[in-house]
Amino acid sequence: MAFKHTYFYAIFWQRFKRNHLAMSGACVVAALFVISLLAQVIAPWEPNAINAWSVLSPPSWQHWFGTDELGRDVLSRIIFGAQISLKVGFVAVGIAVSIGTVVGLVSGYYSGLVDATLMRFVDIMLCFPAFFLILAVITVREPSIWNIMIVIGLTGWMGVARLVRAETLSIREMDYILAARCIGCSDARIIFRHILPNAISPVLVSASLGVAGAILTESALSFLGIGVLPPTPSWGNILTSGKDYIEFAWWLSLFPGLSILITVLAYNLLGEGIRDALDPRVKR
Repeated sequence: MAFKHTYFYAIFWQRFKRNHLAMSGACVVAALFVISLLAQVIAPWEPNAINAWSVLSPPSWQHWFGTDELGRDVLSRIIFGAQISLKVGFVAVGIAVSIGTVVGLVSGYYSGLVDATLMRFVDIMLCFPAFFLILAVITVREPSIWNIMIVIGLTGWMGVARLVRAETLSIREMDYILAARCIGCSDARIIFRHILPNAISPVLVSASLGVAGAILTESALSFLGIGVLPPTPSWGNILTSGKDYIEFAWWLSLFPGLSILITVLAYNLLGEGIRDALDPRVKR
């Protein structure tokens, strides 16, 4: 079994590394992780340090990305904002993937009334516009980073559930699943020991793409003023402060906007690369 898994990962890596766009996305994601972990060391200035003598200073050798309306270094705030964005992305997607995987496994394995009930609930959840549902919950609850992560996670699991259900419906008809039933394996063991490892591929792809969506959602909420609240730096609230000065302080909108663009693009390229590497029908 260990040899089989090692061979699978070797084939996956061989296919993945031939996709140059996916490798580029993986490198950017890895760089973001390093920047987030070493933010205290890398950031040239304290992100919330106010300097009245350098208000709205353009990019220079002292402040590479310029300063904002309070004289705070934009580069330092973007570096610390990466921590918020990645934290939101991974925690929110972790919640969504956990819920969606369990729902999809149970629905696909038991089928019948259980499947019909769970899928109709998924259909109902999909009828609600996710962003407006998040807005409604955030406006009722106090805006905070944890509320944002939980709400995004609780409104983003339906696609994962459908993917896992489809895989489970196919896998449960395999001979080894029948053999597991014949030797008396419990349903829980069959689901989590035999079906889940073989249905994990679409979950990985969905998770990588979901991180990008969660980062976009958090940035949009912060831009609207109901996400991460100042003075905590977030790419979204940096953009919010920049919109009032966009005519003469272009750097306040350009650099956080590019950060969001590059990050989301990197995760999308990574997700596409994982999907292609896991799909034997794709020729590389």
